[in-house]
Amino acid sequence: MSAADQGKEAARINVRILDKDYLVACPHEERSALLDSAELLNAKMREIRDNGKIVGADRIAVMAALNLANEVLKLREKDTRNDSALGDRVRGMRERVDAALARNQQLDL
Repeated sequence: MSAADQGKEAARINVRILDKDYLVACPHEERSALLDSAELLNAKMREIRDNGKIVGADRIAVMAALNLANEVLKLREKDTRNDSALGDRVRGMRERVDAALARNQQLDL
């Protein structure tokens, strides 16, 4: 097996979420991200479980997924607003540069 083929082969990673082990396959280069994701999910699920309002691992998992999805959507919305504001600033700067260049060209004539 070549080095290139080994890089494409998935690693089997054991993650522990809410006191239960899961064996998950993922590319070697995504191992760290998988472990971080499992840690975040485990923390969310423990938080929900410890609040005591929701019973059952499947219900806790759904609530954790909904909470995380909500956070992702809020971050996307914030990124969109930031991108829009940045685009507006770049347009304004470009207009000022164009105006300055136009004034300079008029002086050269």
